[in-house]
Amino acid sequence: MSGSVDASRYLIPTLKDDPADAEAISHKLLVRGGFVRQVGAGLYTYLPLGWKVLQNAMGIIREEMDTIGLEMLMPVLQPAELWEATGRSNVDNLFHLDDSSGKHYVLAMTHEECITWHAARTIRSYRELPQIWYHQQTKERDEPRPRGGILRTREFIMKDSYSFDRDLEGLEESYAKHRVVYQRIFERSGLETFAIEADVGMMGGHGGEEFVAPSPNGEADLVRCSNCDYAANVEVAKSRPRPPAFPPTLDAPEEVETPGATTIDALAEYLGIDPAATAKAMPIVVDGQVVLALVRGDHRLHELKTQKALGGPFRAAEPAEIRETFGADPGSIGPVGTGVRVIADETLRDGQFVGGANRTGWHLRGVEAGRDYQAEFHDLREVAEGDTCAVCGTGTLHIEPAIEVGHIFKLGTRYTVPLNANYLDEAGKEHPIVMGSYGIGPARIAAVAVEQHHDEAGIAWPATLAPFHVHMVVIGGADDPQFPIAREIQRTLEADGLSVLFDDRSASAGSRFADAELIGMPARVTVGKRTATDGTADVQVRRGREQRSLAVAEVAAAVRAAVDAA
Repeated sequence: MSGSVDASRYLIPTLKDDPADAEAISHKLLVRGGFVRQVGAGLYTYLPLGWKVLQNAMGIIREEMDTIGLEMLMPVLQPAELWEATGRSNVDNLFHLDDSSGKHYVLAMTHEECITWHAARTIRSYRELPQIWYHQQTKERDEPRPRGGILRTREFIMKDSYSFDRDLEGLEESYAKHRVVYQRIFERSGLETFAIEADVGMMGGHGGEEFVAPSPNGEADLVRCSNCDYAANVEVAKSRPRPPAFPPTLDAPEEVETPGATTIDALAEYLGIDPAATAKAMPIVVDGQVVLALVRGDHRLHELKTQKALGGPFRAAEPAEIRETFGADPGSIGPVGTGVRVIADETLRDGQFVGGANRTGWHLRGVEAGRDYQAEFHDLREVAEGDTCAVCGTGTLHIEPAIEVGHIFKLGTRYTVPLNANYLDEAGKEHPIVMGSYGIGPARIAAVAVEQHHDEAGIAWPATLAPFHVHMVVIGGADDPQFPIAREIQRTLEADGLSVLFDDRSASAGSRFADAELIGMPARVTVGKRTATDGTADVQVRRGREQRSLAVAEVAAAVRAAVDAA
């Protein structure tokens, strides 16, 4: 925590109104409190108050990471051939540029390529393993839809760390060390977070976890069990859906006319059946070929799960493509007799369902996988609110929005093989180094702290992140008798290791009180004429805004208690 300052000599450009484009509460309060200012789409300047918060977050990260790793600093501007070697030069959102000689570069959004390049030239023997290296550096991302203030930007600082081990067993140990360190970082930052199973995405490798913080403004969907510790991103979450109420079984599919029943709800109502006993058909196009994706009628197809099952991107088929392939209008198609590739959700593996007859206005009862059509089975469905937990079997799953604040990945040899980062074992045999990758966004820590710790008046910072511990409002001028008393209180607080924003500005007391609550230091001390006459000052605890009038001699202890509790 930095030292004390006088507010009259500081930059505190607070605003009364929310920015017009702000939706996230952290966006609103960080701009209004004078912490950040937007320069362009997804580009923010951290003003002095905001930079202090960010430095505090980075300081916590550094202290914890130093217990397991070594800090360094790598460049943002990198030769494009590093990214070409790993096959990531064409990933979405990567900035490209050429220098004056025509050499191609990228602006790094992450540093796997660069750190592996260093490992390939530094690590030779098994004796030099394991290693953990980290840095906190600016990243650039061509984000098409910046949003949420500092939550999703085009330029941001990230803590990246990378582990280097000789085998997967060693990777597990490095991964476990990071997991513990991450939990300590978020606890010290005052955040409520959950470690959840996550999709590895463009990182590749053997799996990973995200640390997410519940927030109404989150972009991720956190799935949690009411009974056990299971938590996962909705993109990879699994559950046990309720069993369907099946009609009587049939020996073979039976056609039934269903005029106008082109939706699952309409079909279930017309036939008087459970929507869960129907099969929802969604024609998609993969590499120019029509594929039929199937999920249960009461379920939704999850895009990322489907993409993983197909091994690549896809798009929805156009109505004309559907009619040409299936000979029927959308809403009347199904898997029986189609001749196209069928991928089906696991919930359709057993039982008989109602599906489209590939004849406009008609459906088939009693459609059974394996007997009536062949399919590739995958987990394609989106977990739904109220599903039963697949881990404990009794808990109910709840879905809530959350913000990702960190992630840890087991990369394996995804980067070391293409960049020739190898080591020699005891017998002199060469092996690729096994890697892990671990990231934390300091700005996201700051934003989540605001999301989780605020009220209608403003921010209530955790003490570890607050720009100052104490906001001291002095009513009166430098020539008034209460002023030297205020300075003495300040010195006492500083002697106890607390930093003070000494608010000696000429603005009204009311506006300074409003600023104090908006900016959100853990404690506020008000020194006025009463301090000089009867020796008392007011101490307000920011979280809850409880205020007491105390003797000057008792102020320091009360402030220390408030800060320790924040």
